[in-house]
Amino acid sequence: MTNVTDEGPRINYEKKPVSQEQLQHEYDYFLAQQILESMLKYDLITVDEFNKITTLNRQSFSPALAHIMPRNR
Repeated sequence: MTNVTDEGPRINYEKKPVSQEQLQHEYDYFLAQQILESMLKYDLITVDEFNKITTLNRQSFSPALAHIMPRNR
C-alpha cells in the first residue's frame, strides 16, 4: 500500500540571471521558427526540411530549453 502525502517531490534549482544576449538568442530562435512554420504551412518546405532547419536553428541560436524540445514533427 502506498502512503499519499501533501508533499510533492523536492526540486532543487538555482536561479540564474538571463543575459541580454541569451534573451536575444531566444527571440531570434522564436522568429526563425515562426517563419519556418509559415513556410511549412504553405508547402514551401517539406517536413523533412523543416526538421533539418529546426536542428540547425537550435544549434545556431542555442535556446535555453532546446534539450527538452521535441526533435521532429
